[in-house]
Amino acid sequence: MAAPGGSLNCEDFSMFQEVLKVMRTIDDRIVHSLNTTVPTVSFSGKVDATQTCKQLYESLMEAHLSRDKAIKSCIAQTSEVVGQLREERAKDSENLALIKQLRKEQTKLKLMQSELNVEEVVNDRSLKIFNERCRIHYTPPKVK
Repeated sequence: MAAPGGSLNCEDFSMFQEVLKVMRTIDDRIVHSLNTTVPTVSFSGKVDATQTCKQLYESLMEAHLSRDKAIKSCIAQTSEVVGQLREERAKDSENLALIKQLRKEQTKLKLMQSELNVEEVVNDRSLKIFNERCRIHYTPPKVK
């Protein structure tokens, strides 16, 4: 899965989280972006706020979509591994190493699924802040 600066590693959860953290910088810095690009009333004639808000919105949507794809891709990949390990465990239920590996993968899968909830919170926060500052200048298209 493409991510800034490389590919998303689904095998190592800590690396997976690190890449997501980097991918979330646009959301983490949205207040700063809005403060530096969207003018106050006294400076409204010097900057095209409509264009600025539109570009910021498109950047946000692109970031949200790429993170969503990355997370769901890793969830699918890890689910596949869990399924394979379950099949192997069904054939050899006494293998402790296999059972341990299955538990590890199941835990990783649950953590990745919880990242979807984190993603929803991050996206909602960013869009709320965006709408507070840009609602006068730019109205995003309705999402179906």
